[in-house]
Amino acid sequence: MLRLRTIILVTAFAATLFGTLPARAEVLYPKGLRVGLSPPAGMRASARFSGFEDADRKANIKILDLPAIAYESLEKGMFAAPKTGSSVTIENRESFPFKDGLGFLVTFQQKKDGVTLHRWVMVAKSMSRSVPNLATMVDVEVPDAALSVYSDAAVRAALKSVTFRPAPVEEQLSLMPFKLDDRASFRVMRVLPTGAVILIDGPNEDVTRNPYMIVSVGNGAPEKTGDRAEFSRQLLMTAPLTDLRLTSMETIRVQNFPAIEIRAEAKSPHGDPLSVIQWIRFGGTGFLRVVGVAPKDKWDALFPRFRAVRDGVTPREH
Repeated sequence: MLRLRTIILVTAFAATLFGTLPARAEVLYPKGLRVGLSPPAGMRASARFSGFEDADRKANIKILDLPAIAYESLEKGMFAAPKTGSSVTIENRESFPFKDGLGFLVTFQQKKDGVTLHRWVMVAKSMSRSVPNLATMVDVEVPDAALSVYSDAAVRAALKSVTFRPAPVEEQLSLMPFKLDDRASFRVMRVLPTGAVILIDGPNEDVTRNPYMIVSVGNGAPEKTGDRAEFSRQLLMTAPLTDLRLTSMETIRVQNFPAIEIRAEAKSPHGDPLSVIQWIRFGGTGFLRVVGVAPKDKWDALFPRFRAVRDGVTPREH
C-alpha cells in the first residue's frame, strides 16, 4: 500500500488527446490511449476528445484511460442514486462481459436542453498480465433522433469490443508540448495527458526505491521576476516526500531562459535519505518544470544525468 500510495501522489505531483483513425481497423485506439474499441459504422475519431463521434448526429463515445486505483470509486459512482430533481432516469445496471474482461454497465436517459439523450456508461479494470494497472470508463451518448442509427444493439456491440493494449509510449510522447531529446538512459514510466512525463531509473516502477524524474509544463507563473523564487519553492513543497528541507536556491539560465534551481533533502517512505533538485524555466506566464529525486548516496552519479535530461527538453513544433 505504501508503494501504491506514493505512485499515486507522484502522478498527482506531476500534474485532449487527438485521435487518428487507421483505415479498416477492427479495433481502433484514440491516439495515445491504452483503450480501444470498434466504433459503430458512422463514427470517426474525434479531434475534440479521446474517443469517436458522429458530429452531424451529435452522437459520441468518450473513453477515459485511468490508473487501476480509480476503478473502485468509479464502480461506487455507478450505484449512486440520481440527485433529487435530476433529469436522469436509470434504466438498468448490469455486469457486462466484453472482449478483454468483465465490466459494469449503466444505461439511462437524460434530458438536456430539451433533448432526450440515451447514455451507456461502462467501467472496467484490466485483468490482463500484459496490460496491468489500467481502468477505463467508456461513456456513450446518443440523442433520441439518432437512436435508429446507434441502437442499443449497436452500442453494446461496440462496448463488447473494448480492448486494452500496453502503453504506446512513443505515441504518447508525440502528444506532449515538448520533446525529450536526451533521456540519459532513464526509462519512461508514465506519460500524462496533462503535459507531464515521469522517468525512472530501475527495473520496476517503484518510485519509493528508484531514482526518478518528472518533466512537466504549466501556466500561471508570476510575471514579476521577484515572485518566481517563492513560486518555485511552493511548487517543490507539494512533493510527496517526508521531511523535505530546502538547502539552496539560485537564479540561473537554462537554454538562455531565466530559471530557478532549488536543491533539497528529504526522506523516502522507507526512511532513506534523498537528494532532490528542481529546475523551473520561465517564459511569460508559462513554465517548464524538471524535478529529479535520487538516493543521497547515488547523487553524484545521477546529477549529470538529471542535467542532461533538463538540457534536452525542447519545444515541440506542431
